[in-house]
Amino acid sequence: MGCGVTKQNQKQIKKAMRAALLIQRWYRQYVARLEMRRRCTWNIFQSMEYAGEQNQIKLYKFFSYLMDHFTPASSERNLIAHIFRENEVCRDAEWERYFNYKNIEVPEFYSGPHLNFPLTATNATELVEAFRTKQQLHSRYVLQLLVETWKLLRILPNINHVSTCHSKEITICGDLHGHLEDLLLVFYKNGLPSMETPYVFNGDFVDRGKNSMEILLILFAFLLVYPNDVHLNRGNHEDHIVNLRYGFTKEVLGKYRVHGKKILKLLQKIYSWLPLASVIDQKVLILHGGISDTTDLDIIAKVDRHRVRHLWPGKQRMLISLALFLQVVDMLWSDPMPIDGCVPNEVRGGGCYWGPDITREVLEKHNLQLLIRSHECKQEGYEFCHNRKVLTIFSASNYYEVGSNRGAYIRLGPDLVPHLIQYQASRSTRDLTLRQRYGVGRTERSALRALREQLFAHKSDLISAFQEFDPEQTGLISLNHWATAMESVLQLGLPWRMLRSQLVNHTQDGKLNYQSWFKELAIMEPNTQLAHTNLLETLYKHHSNLETIFRIIDTDNSGLISFEEFRQTWRLLSSHLQIDISDEAISDLAQSIDFNKDGSIDINEFMEAFRLVDRTQQERSNSTLSGVHPHLLQSEHPTKTLLVSASPHFV
Repeated sequence: MGCGVTKQNQKQIKKAMRAALLIQRWYRQYVARLEMRRRCTWNIFQSMEYAGEQNQIKLYKFFSYLMDHFTPASSERNLIAHIFRENEVCRDAEWERYFNYKNIEVPEFYSGPHLNFPLTATNATELVEAFRTKQQLHSRYVLQLLVETWKLLRILPNINHVSTCHSKEITICGDLHGHLEDLLLVFYKNGLPSMETPYVFNGDFVDRGKNSMEILLILFAFLLVYPNDVHLNRGNHEDHIVNLRYGFTKEVLGKYRVHGKKILKLLQKIYSWLPLASVIDQKVLILHGGISDTTDLDIIAKVDRHRVRHLWPGKQRMLISLALFLQVVDMLWSDPMPIDGCVPNEVRGGGCYWGPDITREVLEKHNLQLLIRSHECKQEGYEFCHNRKVLTIFSASNYYEVGSNRGAYIRLGPDLVPHLIQYQASRSTRDLTLRQRYGVGRTERSALRALREQLFAHKSDLISAFQEFDPEQTGLISLNHWATAMESVLQLGLPWRMLRSQLVNHTQDGKLNYQSWFKELAIMEPNTQLAHTNLLETLYKHHSNLETIFRIIDTDNSGLISFEEFRQTWRLLSSHLQIDISDEAISDLAQSIDFNKDGSIDINEFMEAFRLVDRTQQERSNSTLSGVHPHLLQSEHPTKTLLVSASPHFV
C-alpha cells in the first residue's frame, strides 16, 4: 500500500490553492480600495482644516489693516483695539496685583486637588490623577499656578539646550490639542516627567479638544517641579486670537465663569514667554512648524520673544523688526514640501513651504543632523521626509474622528536615533473592524457630512460656476464639468472625480441636474423669512469668522452683545469679505433673533440657531419624537426648540 498523494488529492490541493489565491487577490483588492477611500477621507479633513486656518490668517491680516489705517478717533479702531488689548496694563509689577489670587477663597466643600507652593512632585502627580477622574482645579490654584509659570518662563532662553547626559532618553511629544487621554496614555506607557524621564512638548497644547486647560495645568505643574527636565515650545495655537476661533477661549469661560477672563489674560502673557525651540546635544533641533530660507538660530536666540504677542504683524504694533517677526511666524506655521525651494504657504495662509535644500542648508549652517517638528496631523502619528532629515511627530490620536489616526511620541537617547512609539487612546479604536480601521466607517461619514455642509454654504457660487458650463440653461452639466466647477469654487484640492459616487446619486444620461442635486444633499435647509437676503448663506460660509469677531466684541465675556455691537460685527465682517449688506437687513436680523426682546443677543444661541442639520439624522429624530406633544418640546432657550424643529425662523 503506497503512502503517496493520490491524483484525487492532488486535484483537491490544486483546487484549494486556486481558491486561496482568489481569496488573497480579492482581499488585496479590497484592502487597496479601502486604503484609497481612507486617503480620500483624510484629504477631506485636512483640506478643510487648512482652509479654516487660511481664513483665520486672512481675518488676522484684516484686523491688522484696521489698526494700521483707521484714525485713532474712529469707532471701528476703538472696537478693534480691544482685540490686541492695547490699553491694558502691561507693566509686570502691576500684573501680579491685578491677578491677586490670594484674595480668592477656596470653600470648605471644594473636593478637588489642593496645591502648595513651591510645588512638589506629589502635587503634580495628584493633579494628573484628579484630572483623570474628571475633577476640576479651583480657580485660585489655577491663577497661582499660572503666575508662577509666567515668572519661570520669563527667565528661560528663546532656545532651550537639552542634554542626554549619556544616560537619559528624552521623550518628545507633538501636538496634543486638548486630548487629555493621549497625554495620560503617554505618561502611562512612558512614565511621568522627572529627572530620569525628561520631556520636550512641542506646542499646540490647546484648541479643538475638550481638555486643553487640564493639559496646560499638568504641563506647567511639571515644568515648575522639574524646570531643567521639562521643556515647552510655543505652537501656532498658543495665541489668543487663534483660541477664539478653535475653542480654547470657550472652554476656559465655560469651566471658570467667574475668573475665566483673568485666566485668559494671564495665558496671553504666558504664550508670549514660551520658548521657541529646543536643541538636544547641539545636534537635534525641535520646533513646532518649521524653517525657511531666512531662518537663523543665532538671531532667533536674541529676539525679545515676549514682544511677539500675536502671530500676525501690524505696523502700529510692531515691537520687533518685521524680518525677525516673520522668522518667528515661519517657525510656528511652516510645512515641508518634497521639492527644493521656499515659497509662501498659501494653503495655511501663514509661514512657508520649504524644501530639502533649505533643510540641508540650515542644518549644515548650525552643525545639526535632524529637525523634529509637529504642526501636521499624520495618519501613523509620525512621518519622515527630506531624506529622513525632517521628522514630523503628532501626539493627538483620533484627531479628526475616532479611528482617523494614531498618535506617537519619540524617545531619543545619546545615539540620537529616534525611537517611535505609536498608540491610539480611545479603547473603542482597538476593537474596530478592518473596514473601520481604514476610515470607511464613522470617519468617512463624518468627513462627507462636513463636506456637504461646505457645499451648502457655497451653494450660490457653485450654481454660478455650473451655469457657466450650461449656456443654454438646461439645468444639466457633465460630470467632468461638475468636478471642475467644484474645485474652482471650493479650492480644497480634493479628488472630486473619486468623490463623485459618494456625492452624486442620480444622473440623466451621464449628466447632472445640479438644481435637483442640491435638494438631494443630506442637509436640512432652514425655513426663514430672510432667505431672500444674502445674510443666511454668508452665515453658513463664514460662521467661524463671525463667531471669532463676536467673542472679541464680547468684552465682558458674558456671552451677550448689544444690538449696536451686533451691527458693528456685521460691518466688520462685510468690510472683511467685501460684500454689501445693508444696515436695514442687519437690524431686521438682530431684532428677529432677540427671542426674549431684552435688546441683546446671545452669541451661543445665535450661532447654534444657524447650525446646519443633517437631514437623515433629523428624519430619525422626528420619527422618535412623533408621539410627543408639541408643548413638551419647548424649553427656556428658544434655540433648543428651533433645533428640534430644524427650522430656525424669525418672529
